[in-house]
Amino acid sequence: MPCETLNKKLNWYQLTAIINTQMTPTPRVLLTIDYEPWFALSRRFDTIEDTAIRKNLDAGFTRSAIDPILELLGVNLASFYLVGEIAEWYPEVAEKITSAGHELGLHCQIHRPLLDVVELEKDLIASQEWRNNHAVTGYRAPMVGIVEQGYPMLKKYGIQYSSSIYAPAGTLLDKDGLLEIPVSSLNLAANKAPYSAPRQFNTQLLMSGEVPYGSSFMIGLLPKMILNWIEKELKSGVSPVIILHPYELFPPKQFARKMAKDLFGSPQLLPFMLNKSYFLKALLNTFPVSSIRSYLEEMDLAKND
Repeated sequence: MPCETLNKKLNWYQLTAIINTQMTPTPRVLLTIDYEPWFALSRRFDTIEDTAIRKNLDAGFTRSAIDPILELLGVNLASFYLVGEIAEWYPEVAEKITSAGHELGLHCQIHRPLLDVVELEKDLIASQEWRNNHAVTGYRAPMVGIVEQGYPMLKKYGIQYSSSIYAPAGTLLDKDGLLEIPVSSLNLAANKAPYSAPRQFNTQLLMSGEVPYGSSFMIGLLPKMILNWIEKELKSGVSPVIILHPYELFPPKQFARKMAKDLFGSPQLLPFMLNKSYFLKALLNTFPVSSIRSYLEEMDLAKND
C-alpha cells in the first residue's frame, strides 16, 4: 500500500479539500468502468452484427456482474460507460447504475473499433433512444480509439464530453466545443505533444516516452506502482482517469477457458484477464474517487464562483 499510513493520507486529503474550497475541484481519482461483455476483449466476435447471438455469447455475465461491482463500490461513485446492446438485453443494468448514483455514459452500441466516422454515426444513431432515456452526456470510445473528425459527430448527437485518448493527467482539451478529458498517462519524456486523436495505447505512444497507466493493461502489470503514481499525481493537484472492466473485477465462469484461443494467439491479453478487485479495493480505501461528470460539474461551479 502506498504512503505511510491510511490515517496520514486521509489527513492530507482533508487538508487539500480545505485549501481548495471555492477554488478548484479537489483532486481525486476519476474512476471509470467500461461496462462491456466479456467477449469484447476478444476481437474474434467484432463482426457479429446479430445482437441475439452476442447476447447468447454474453450468457448473462453483464447482468450478474453489476450487483457485486456496485456492492464493491459502496458509496464511491464512478462513471460507467455502457455498451448499448446491454441496455437492450438487460434494462435493469442501466437502471441499477443510475439508481446507485453513478454516471451512465456511452461506450458504444456494439463493441468494435469506431475510428471510421461513418460507423461512429451509425452507432450513435443506434444508441440514441436509450441514451436519451438516461440523459447520457459522456462517451468513451471502444479501445480508447477516436479520430479528430469524430468529435463533431459526438457533439451532433448530444454528447458533451469524451474520454477517448491517452494524455497526461490534468489535460483538458476543447474539441470545437466538446471537452476531451483523456485517460491518464505518465509523460516520462516531458514532451508537449498536440494531443490530437487518435492517441491509443500502442508501441508508438510508449516509444514517445508516455506510459498509459490509466489503462487496465498497465494496472494488471504494475498495480502497486500505479497506486504510487496515482498518489503523486493527486499530490501535484491533478485528477487521474483510470479504466477498469467488469470481467477484471468479477470474471465470468471459465473465463480462462473461454479466452484460451485468444490468449494463445495474443498473450498480451493476459493483463486484462487478471483479477483487479483487490486493486480497486486498495484504491477505494486509499484515495478519494468520483465520476467524471461530478468532477466536471464541480469545475463549472468553481468557474462560476
